[in-house]
Amino acid sequence: MKNEIKTIDELISSAYYITDKDEIDTIKKAYEYAKKIHSGMQRFSGEDYILHPLNVAYILTGLKADSDTLSTALMHDVIHKGNGSIDEIRNLFGNEIGDLVDGITTINKLSLSAENENTINYYKKILVGLTEDVRIIIIKLAERCHNMRTLWAIPKDKQALKAKETLEILAPIAHRLGLSYLKAELEELSLKYYKPDAYNSVEELLNSTKEERDASVKEMEKRVSNILLDNGINFEIKGRAKSIYSIYNKLQKGKKFEDIYDIYALRVIVETKAECYQVLGLIHAKYKPVPRRFKDYIANPKNNMYQSLHTTVFGFDGKPYEIQIRTYEMDKVAERGIASHWSYKEQGKKIQNSMEQKLQLFRNIMELTNEDITDEEFMKSIQNDILGENIYVYTPKGDVFELPEGATPIDFAYRVHTKIGETMIGAIVNDSIVPLDFELHTGDIIKINTSKTSTPSKEWLNIAKSNQTKNKIKAFFAKIDKEKAIEKGKEILQKELRRKKVSIDLFNSNIASVLSEQKLADENELYLFIGSGKLTPISVINCAINEKEDKEEAAISKILNRNITNIDLKNDVLVNGIDNIKVTLANCCSPIKGDEIIGYISRGNGVIVHMKDCHNIEDIDERLIDVTWNNDITAKFKTKIDVIAIKKDNLLLDIINKTSGLNINVVKVDTRSMDTNIKYKLTIEVEDTEKLNKYIASLKQIKEVIDVKRIFK
Repeated sequence: MKNEIKTIDELISSAYYITDKDEIDTIKKAYEYAKKIHSGMQRFSGEDYILHPLNVAYILTGLKADSDTLSTALMHDVIHKGNGSIDEIRNLFGNEIGDLVDGITTINKLSLSAENENTINYYKKILVGLTEDVRIIIIKLAERCHNMRTLWAIPKDKQALKAKETLEILAPIAHRLGLSYLKAELEELSLKYYKPDAYNSVEELLNSTKEERDASVKEMEKRVSNILLDNGINFEIKGRAKSIYSIYNKLQKGKKFEDIYDIYALRVIVETKAECYQVLGLIHAKYKPVPRRFKDYIANPKNNMYQSLHTTVFGFDGKPYEIQIRTYEMDKVAERGIASHWSYKEQGKKIQNSMEQKLQLFRNIMELTNEDITDEEFMKSIQNDILGENIYVYTPKGDVFELPEGATPIDFAYRVHTKIGETMIGAIVNDSIVPLDFELHTGDIIKINTSKTSTPSKEWLNIAKSNQTKNKIKAFFAKIDKEKAIEKGKEILQKELRRKKVSIDLFNSNIASVLSEQKLADENELYLFIGSGKLTPISVINCAINEKEDKEEAAISKILNRNITNIDLKNDVLVNGIDNIKVTLANCCSPIKGDEIIGYISRGNGVIVHMKDCHNIEDIDERLIDVTWNNDITAKFKTKIDVIAIKKDNLLLDIINKTSGLNINVVKVDTRSMDTNIKYKLTIEVEDTEKLNKYIASLKQIKEVIDVKRIFK
């Protein structure tokens, strides 16, 4: 296929597989509409703008794209770059094409960058496009492919950035969809502009042996053909040179150029699966196979539907040749992946079951947007679970699942179904019982044992590899914590109702007014707010019985019901939304910066800050308030540590010297002799827990030191 076309007639000729006259007329109509919208517009290359969508559609004919996809490709920029309207497109072409144009326009309106916060939103748009209609993303990939072909026309400072975006974001998605037809060209062109020196160095390595390589491949192709002809097999054979990007990738992983076995490569295409194995046997009978270089992707297909036999043999000249053997149908899938199953008006759907199964991984990731996870966690899920290296494992029934490299049985269980993950109690891999942190590998067969009474463990967060799995485990415990807070809030409220001698019936009869006053959705949210300290039970009861609060309770309620704002205070600890309030650190637990803390609203002494696990507040349900450390202030906080050690001269000097470089002051030392041991109680001033932990770790390195621990009153 040539790289560029100039006319709609060339496009129609390339889309020879579309024979329906109405569909061909729709493609021509879309072209005329786009041509009108882009009239007078030019690209950076100086060519008429209409040639860009025309060639995007042309690229898609190589994937045997349907008429709606080609029509959308022709109009993909009419709104984003022109003055077309979605309503007009729906009126002229119908809702299906309208939805596709709307989808690609939504993606193109968002600036793509591999280096800023827009990446997160871009990935979300990409995945939404995948879950709605995969054709939207395939159009996007074809559009970028044509843009990369003309990348020379844009300023050089933008070339590298655009190439980086393509290499890091779009090419991996093409790979996941099995679109090697597009993936290879995206990678090759990206490397050329993103790392031109690396591209040129590999090109030089290849060019230095180009004539020899071409002659070798041609000769090997001839010899294999003769073997197949002698055995009466109908076939097609192709010789190819390994792509520059693929060679670069292997060199980056530490391989030597001379150790890359598929520089010389042949592909044999036959009619049946049985003939694939027959061809393999004939080739192995003539040429010695390279050990450990055979892979059977026919019996064990990749999760992107790829099937083929791979073998490497020592050819007629002693050089290694990689030979791929597949059927015509397998070749179509290998080149066009998920797009090899375009379907025409099949029960009103355009995507067949094989596509639906492939897209399920993307849908699982998109479910995360409905859960309370950070953008950073979402990005990790994308980079690790979708775009990272993967393995392929099986259920005992032979169903294949794709998991990130290093995945464990926990990841597998959650990948099969969230409920299986939450109730798993053990795993059997290849008929052997394995621990939950066992690392899975491609080809493993996994059986998960479950129990209805079993629940996840927080320790699983340290075992799971997939960020998707980790986020599901976090969501489970977040739900449990919420349920506990609701139950706690209910108990606190009932306790306060009894203390104030207010009947539950009276409160319940007025609960609607409480929910309205506090702008809460339902009773559970009311209990949640009380249980988590966002509302005091007194203020809720007073609201229900319309009783005025005393001044102190009103002040407490005001603090707990404050509007959260970021206020720059001079205090070491910030009480969000409250200015000019006295804040002191509790003497009982002596919190320091970095400790998890909570505030207690005292009577007359402002807010007293305790460590969250301080024993003095463990039974307190009321008057607690969220507080945070002020990161803009560098101060030192007093705390105490015990050091138990074997007696030794000048040991105290060694202990004090360990403060060097940590900006720690030793304020006081109490010494207590214990037979052969000695105990030092140090009062120190330290900036935060990080510095404290480093100091404790350095003390433990002194060979005479037996134990070091932080102490509380």
